[in-house]
Amino acid sequence: MVKSHGSGEFRPEQLARLGTGVVFEAGVLVFHPENVEIGNDVYVGHQTILKGYYQNRLVIGDGTWIGQQCFFHSGGGLTIGRHVGIGPGVKIVTSAHRTDEVDKPILHSTIDFAPVVIGDGSDVGVGAVILPGVRIGVGAQVGAGAVVAEDVADYAVVVGVPAREIRRRK
Repeated sequence: MVKSHGSGEFRPEQLARLGTGVVFEAGVLVFHPENVEIGNDVYVGHQTILKGYYQNRLVIGDGTWIGQQCFFHSGGGLTIGRHVGIGPGVKIVTSAHRTDEVDKPILHSTIDFAPVVIGDGSDVGVGAVILPGVRIGVGAQVGAGAVVAEDVADYAVVVGVPAREIRRRK
C-alpha cells in the first residue's frame, strides 16, 4: 500500500517560477516542482529538501539564504519572504496528524493543514522547528533550536522549547 513520492530530482524548468541568480547546491531535492516558486538571488544549501505538495504553494522570496540539510513541507502552504536567513537543519512543516482520533493509530488519523508565513528580513536559527499555522513577523529572529508553535510578532526575538519572546529588536 505504500506509494513512493518520487526521487525529488528535478530540472529547473519544472519549477512554477525560478528567478535569476538562484544557487542549488548538490543534493537538493524538490518534490512537486510545479508548485514551487523561487525568487531572484536565492541560495539553497546542500541536501535541502523542498517538499512541494500536490496542493498549495511553496514560495521563497528574493535574496533568501537557506542553509544545508533543511526540510520544508508545504502541504498547507509555505511562504518565505524576501531576504530571510534560514540556518542549517531548519524544519518547517505545514501539516500534522490529529491526535483526537483514538480509534486508530495516529499515523492513520486525519491530517490537518495550516499555512506557515515567514516575514521579510527575518532570521531562523540553526536547527529550529516551525510548526503548522505559524506566522513569523517581519524582522523577527528565531533562536537556534527553538520550536515555534505560536505566531511571532514583528521584530520579536524568540528562543527555547516552546519558543517564547525574550525581547524586541525595535
